[in-house]
Amino acid sequence: MQLTIGHILAALTGYTPTGQEAPLSGVVVDSREAVDNSLFVALQGERVDGHSFVAEAFSNGACAALVEEVPDGLHVPAINLTEDGEAAIAAWDGSLPVCLIVADSLDALQEAARYWRDQFDVKVVGITGSVGKSSTKELAHAVLSQRYCTFKSPGNRNSTVGLPAALFDLGPEHERAVLEMGMYTAGEIARLCEIAHPEIGVITIIGPVHLERAGSMDTIVAAKQELVEALPAHGTAILNFDDARVMSMARHTSATVFTYGLDSRADVWADQIHSMGLDGVRFTLHHQGENLSLSIPMLGRHSVHTALRATAVGLVDNLSWQEIAAGLTAASAAQFRIEAVPGLNGSTIIDDTYNSSPDSALAALNLLSELHGRHIAVLGDMLELGTEEEHSHRLVGRRVADVADLLVAVGPRARVIAEEAQRVGMPSGAIYWFEDAPAAVSLLETIVKEGDMLLIKGSLGMRMDRIVTALDRNS
Repeated sequence: MQLTIGHILAALTGYTPTGQEAPLSGVVVDSREAVDNSLFVALQGERVDGHSFVAEAFSNGACAALVEEVPDGLHVPAINLTEDGEAAIAAWDGSLPVCLIVADSLDALQEAARYWRDQFDVKVVGITGSVGKSSTKELAHAVLSQRYCTFKSPGNRNSTVGLPAALFDLGPEHERAVLEMGMYTAGEIARLCEIAHPEIGVITIIGPVHLERAGSMDTIVAAKQELVEALPAHGTAILNFDDARVMSMARHTSATVFTYGLDSRADVWADQIHSMGLDGVRFTLHHQGENLSLSIPMLGRHSVHTALRATAVGLVDNLSWQEIAAGLTAASAAQFRIEAVPGLNGSTIIDDTYNSSPDSALAALNLLSELHGRHIAVLGDMLELGTEEEHSHRLVGRRVADVADLLVAVGPRARVIAEEAQRVGMPSGAIYWFEDAPAAVSLLETIVKEGDMLLIKGSLGMRMDRIVTALDRNS
């Protein structure tokens, strides 16, 4: 079944027009991504109003735009769906491009996505948590793909804008869908669940990510909990046995609870964990008296929790151990955000620059401790931690002192990491601090040598990826 303008009109009006079969190649919210026969959604952003780019979207090939008003100077047919949508559609002669006028373009995008998702008999797995969502999505997709044609939300499209737009790529061939669900404020995951209708919900770890915006840890827990609250009674909530905040959600769902962790009381658990450095990690899985020993190409002992989540999804969906093992081992390390790349002067870069939080920073430092060579920790600010900001940076600083030979701290908040590392005994001559990433590059270019292991990590806003680009010998 091909997505058409007719489907969009039916979703927004309840009226199914005849003869409006103009196919849509996809749905975009960025005019630069518009291609032939795409639908552009003009959204009111904090900094930019998408209505200013409708003409650009049309020039790039879009055949329709969802708008709240037709921009001045744009002379194209318009269908006003805010009043008598049926009459407005009937009066349209089918000429393109066309503006579809709605009261709220974001709400219209979400309603159209919900309508399109409901056209298909697909079982949806929703994944949320403070860290580990993307890696869990990738690995769960690899597992389910051993038996089913499985869709996954691309990249980091996990928001109330990105996920609905991604759902238009869902098709009748898909039997399963694995969707990452993020949040900034309360109610957003509940809305995503209204759109996607997950039957399986996976919670990773709960930490102070976005605490500054959310206000309190209780607010974050409640917001993430919206996923398990939305699950149907015949569904399954997959919860992290090793995280008390996650386990508190068990009493807030009508779905069956299935747990994972490093504790033998969990439904599926792991032990005999052995990091193989840059070659991955080896461990043994246990479930109902059955055992499975295997290695996966993911870096660090913390990756075992990711494997446990994907295993839990497979077990809940009745996959065999053989299928689960094939999925876990088939996944390429390149699918995951932490990656080892060759660096300057024969060094190795552990690129974990997508984002940072206390939990993920500590996990990355644990990985660094497992690698052979001189350990250089290049750490940027962790953002949006609110009242936990100083405590979290000091926690990371203490761990740096345990595992790193050199620390390069980047950003005003990371200065606290440096201060704490020195306070607990790291020599001052092994600690450097810079205001931003480009300044840190100049030092690193002079001190990096063969055999060094450089962990580079920081919140996305710190643009630590610029350090990787400068030092990556593949660039």
